Amino acid sequence: MALAETTRAKLKGVSTATICTALYKRGLRNQFIQDVRPLNPALGTMVGEAYTLRYIPAREDLNPLSVFLDRGHPQRKAVEECPPGAVMVIDSRKDARAASAGGILVSRLMKRGVAGIVTDGGFRDSPEIAGLAIPAYHNRPSAPTNLTRHQALDINVPIGCGDAPVFPGDVVVGDGEGVVIIPAEIADEIADEAVEMTAFEDFVTEKVLEGRSILGLYPPTDEQSKVDFAAWRKAKGR
Repeated sequence: MALAETTRAKLKGVSTATICTALYKRGLRNQFIQDVRPLNPALGTMVGEAYTLRYIPAREDLNPLSVFLDRGHPQRKAVEECPPGAVMVIDSRKDARAASAGGILVSRLMKRGVAGIVTDGGFRDSPEIAGLAIPAYHNRPSAPTNLTRHQALDINVPIGCGDAPVFPGDVVVGDGEGVVIIPAEIADEIADEAVEMTAFEDFVTEKVLEGRSILGLYPPTDEQSKVDFAAWRKAKGR
């Protein structure tokens, strides 16, 4: 199920916190990737369909540097085949003792128009990656080559990343707090609901900063709060 551009645009304007609440209402409580952070929060919101890469623990006799001579090596192949607009999500088993990728590979993804990259491990060349125009999320910097701990095995299969289930084609949203995974089949409705929730949250925030109590406002149990919100939306064009 392809991600509609209208849905992509809506998701760029909402937070992962709001999306998590919308998912919680539907019984989905484990969609936020644990312990990953943006290398450059200033890049704005990342949105794209998941394209996955799965690592297993490295077996030393199968992981010499010479494996990179093979053009079909899964890590290299994934970098060259990840679709523009997608987000590469790497299952590194929450092991940041060796890099999941480095600056050259992330630069290649950027030049190919990929929307972002996420790993529950670490990136090497992280200062350089932080300066690229592509959102990147990891647990922490890690200088050792991936071959030290990771053996790339599968491309575009269901994976776990930071304890969150990720299926190919799921919608990945990342902001300054982290990354959330939206099941593809409900992405449109989650986006619509999150836009509505964001409008109300912005209204509440404005009123709280003006000194108003949250009681009766958040949630809007007082009828006047609903009246005020309707007037606010009309005035703001939202």
